[in-house]
Amino acid sequence: MNLPRITVVTPSFNQASYLEETIRSILNQRYPNLEYIIIDGGSTDGSVEIIRKYENQLAFWVSEKDGGLYDAIQKGFACSTGEIMTWINADDLHHPKSLFTVGEIFQHFKEVKWLMGANSFFNEAGQCFLYDDLNYTQRWSRRRLLMFDGKFIQQESVFWRRELWEEAGSYMARDYSLAADFELWLRFSRYQKLYTTSFLLAGFRFRSVNQKSYEQRDEYLKQVRNLLEKERKSGTTPAFYRFLVGLIKIVPKRKWRNKLLAKILQLPPKIIFDREKGMLLSSKNDF
Repeated sequence: MNLPRITVVTPSFNQASYLEETIRSILNQRYPNLEYIIIDGGSTDGSVEIIRKYENQLAFWVSEKDGGLYDAIQKGFACSTGEIMTWINADDLHHPKSLFTVGEIFQHFKEVKWLMGANSFFNEAGQCFLYDDLNYTQRWSRRRLLMFDGKFIQQESVFWRRELWEEAGSYMARDYSLAADFELWLRFSRYQKLYTTSFLLAGFRFRSVNQKSYEQRDEYLKQVRNLLEKERKSGTTPAFYRFLVGLIKIVPKRKWRNKLLAKILQLPPKIIFDREKGMLLSSKNDF
């Protein structure tokens, strides 16, 4: 199979404790058509020495002062050429063979322009785990995104085609210091469906200190609410659909509830593995 070129950008700043494990989770896969770019913000903790260990396997790297996380991501994407794009922060991790899985999915399903893997998480030691409520968070639509039910698209496992990036403006919104990923998903949702898959692609690492997503969660949610308010002004009002979702709770059978919810939320099919057919798009209505 002629696998597509995948661009992976890692923004980094003083993450030497985790950076090498992140790099190895990408490079150790030996994906044959990889463009790996690391944008370091001028680290002083030994990160540069780690990057230099792998520079002969990188398409590009730089260590210099920048405007923060999203500025670094933009810088990386600006010099990229891959048909498929993603970023992974310097403390998060890819699962083994994730890039091969992504390449195969985009090669096989031409209608897929935007993809999210099954949600997974790591502790500080790099041990992977799942949450018990994950079934409900595995499928997305623009309608569900605008309704915002306290769940989030998992950035670490999101991949997209370059054509979607270009259609959505080819930029990260640097005026949102914490929620520019959410802003990007809202923009993407104007143009394409987000397909999800039960395959494990990448995961978020929980850390005990210096984790913005936890320590600045209130500010993050404030930015999310501001973005949603702006997006809803374009004409989409989720109140009616929230009412319908609430009404469905009285339906006695879970199977019926799931079918109705999938229809109301306009959830696209999911990419799953079948023992006989391999990868396929499933219209099964489980969350």
